[in-house]
Amino acid sequence: MPEILNWGLTGAVAGAALVVGYLLGSIPFGMILTRLTGGPDLRSIGSGNIGATNVLRTGNKKLAALTLLGDMLKGTAAVLLAAALFGSREAGLVAGFGAFLGHLFPVWLRFKGGKGVATFLGILIALKGSIALIFAAIWLSIAYLTRYSSLSALVASLLTPLLLLFWVRDARAALLMAVLTLLLWFMHRSNIARLLAGREGKIGQKG
Repeated sequence: MPEILNWGLTGAVAGAALVVGYLLGSIPFGMILTRLTGGPDLRSIGSGNIGATNVLRTGNKKLAALTLLGDMLKGTAAVLLAAALFGSREAGLVAGFGAFLGHLFPVWLRFKGGKGVATFLGILIALKGSIALIFAAIWLSIAYLTRYSSLSALVASLLTPLLLLFWVRDARAALLMAVLTLLLWFMHRSNIARLLAGREGKIGQKG
């Protein structure tokens, strides 16, 4: 078996790390915060997404920022907690994957969650902070120029595994983030279609 695929985890440890990550990742901060503040059901407005970009469409910038922070830090927490609990960085990688799945497919919301951008960044923070900063810089630059949140995320995520592999030379982290990038692009398939058709909503746009 290639070394990159031989992570040395037992089935029990890998399974436990996956569950820990999933449970943390499935916390729907956007839904919780908007409900607590008397806001609308996010699934009934804008894109129907439960993430920070759709929270921003309610007009509450502070709530959107808190949602972004919560969705991001649950990814960071999953990686760090699993690595500490099981004494293995590889367990942290598995938990990161679980957290991403939890955000995309939370059991509490009938497996209809967010698109994963903030959680992707949170996982990246735990793995390599310098690459997370580059991700954020790319996202902010493209968002500033185009005001398309989806396009910013698609480009930044696509570059992330390449940076991890060829600059940092962390093949295992690159493999994880490549898988997450594929999932992120899949979750953005409707955004991609709207971008190509010129009908994608912009940051701050309501409705």
